[in-house]
Amino acid sequence: MVTKVPVTLAGFEKLQAELKHLKTVERKEVIVAIADAREHGDLKENAEYHAARERQSFIEGRIQELESVTSLADVIDPTKMSGDTVKFGATVKIIDEDTEEEHVYQIVGEQEADFENGKLALTAPISRALIGKAVGDGAEVRTPKGVKAYEILEIEYK
Repeated sequence: MVTKVPVTLAGFEKLQAELKHLKTVERKEVIVAIADAREHGDLKENAEYHAARERQSFIEGRIQELESVTSLADVIDPTKMSGDTVKFGATVKIIDEDTEEEHVYQIVGEQEADFENGKLALTAPISRALIGKAVGDGAEVRTPKGVKAYEILEIEYK
């Protein structure tokens, strides 16, 4: 059975752009690099050739991965969503009850997760703790350092 992979519209567009770039630019560049390296002679001791082949392997692997993810994507546009509870695509403002630090996270698909930019994977512990909760609700997250408590301040779908 094929499982659909949830992804936001913005994340899907970013994955498609990366796939297009890999196929139309990176793939061509690495083919030229391999051809140039071959001209330098003995391939057994040719570091440029081996580096170009490694790069080609990485590019082809990433292309396969992106083709798989985009073919299985269940594209969800958060701007067309609403509600009073946290679900996939929501942008959630929370406060750490211990430190009083506020954080803003958007719950996204695994392929588009980027913690540094406030994008949490649906499967992340914080995301799992927030799903289904409403403004004012508390959420406890188990971490290696113990349990962290958060309160939901805002929920937006943008």
